[in-house]
Amino acid sequence: MSTETPQDRPNGDRVNVIDTATAAYNLSKMLQRFRAGQAEPLIFGDGGQPEGVVVPFDRWEQLEELAEDAEQAAEIRDVTQRRLATNRVEDYVSADELAAEFGWNLDSDDEPPAASR
Repeated sequence: MSTETPQDRPNGDRVNVIDTATAAYNLSKMLQRFRAGQAEPLIFGDGGQPEGVVVPFDRWEQLEELAEDAEQAAEIRDVTQRRLATNRVEDYVSADELAAEFGWNLDSDDEPPAASR
């Protein structure tokens, strides 16, 4: 019986899913591969379904950072959508008015904003 099952992903990619027992048995070999610079992940699960992934730690850190950035972007989007849905047109301030309020010069890219009063 094969311990590796090909799995087609919705985006068209194909991954090979290793059964959990084989993945556990080969963890030390995966560590050797990572140390040798081979960053291909180990995808494992039962019944041929992907359930977990082992990746090099530096790759995991990058993914964590990207996830945090995506979460912040989603929060900003949600706040912006709520504000746009609840603000009245008369509450909006033009970019020129906002720049004047903060002492910004919108006609110059090389001039820093004036200090706040």
